[in-house]
Amino acid sequence: MSIWRRIGEAISALASGEGLSSIFDRLRTPPERSVAFTIAVIALSAKMAKADGMVTRDEVSAIREVFQIAREDEPGAARVFNLARRDVAGFEDYARRIRAMFGDGQDCLCDLMEGLFHIAMADGTYHPAEDAFLARVAEIFGMGEAEFRGLRSRFVPDAAPDPYAVLGVTHDMSVAEIRKHWKQLVRDTHPDAMQARGVPAEAVKLAEKRMIDLNNAWEEIADRQDA
Repeated sequence: MSIWRRIGEAISALASGEGLSSIFDRLRTPPERSVAFTIAVIALSAKMAKADGMVTRDEVSAIREVFQIAREDEPGAARVFNLARRDVAGFEDYARRIRAMFGDGQDCLCDLMEGLFHIAMADGTYHPAEDAFLARVAEIFGMGEAEFRGLRSRFVPDAAPDPYAVLGVTHDMSVAEIRKHWKQLVRDTHPDAMQARGVPAEAVKLAEKRMIDLNNAWEEIADRQDA
C-alpha cells in the first residue's frame, strides 16, 4: 500500500470535528511513523506558508520534490496541506504533538526540519516570518541554537556556511575527532538508517543534499588542516 493511501486512511479515520493535529497523538510506532513524518512536514509547511502570508507554486513544488509525489497522489498531499491551513490549532500545538510523537528521536526531528528548510527556500527567498517560525519549531523540538544555526547555514545563502557548524563540531576538536564525527553523520544519513527512524522512502532525497553538505564541510576542514 502506498504511503499516500495510508495517509488517506489516517485522515479518513478522524472523527467529525476532530483536527488534523490529533493524528500526531496516534501514529507513534513503525510503520505508522513514516505516515506521521509525511503529514508532519506537509502540515507544518502549510502553517509556515500561512506565517509568511502566501503560498507559492514553488513551495507546493518543493513539497512534491521532497516526497517525490506522483501526479495521481497530488490530491492526497493537497488535502493534508489544506486541512492544516484550515485547522484552528496553531503551529506550536502541532510542533509539541510532533515532538511527543517522536519522543527522543532527535535525528528524525532534524530530518523534518531539513524538509521545512527545503520548502522555505523553494522560492529563493527566506522571509523573516519563516525564520521566526522555524526557530520556534526548532526550540519546541529541543534543537539547540548552535544546531539550528548550522542547519540554517546549509540552506540560506546569506553567507558561506561554517563547515564546523554544518558538522556540529568545535574548532578545538582534533582532526581525528572531527573525522570520526563526520563518518557517524554519514552513516546516519544513509537511506536505510533514515527509513529505520521513520523517514518514508518517498522522502529520502533529503539525504542527497545533506550528504553533499557534510562531505563539503569535511573536505574544507581537512584542507584547512593540511594548508
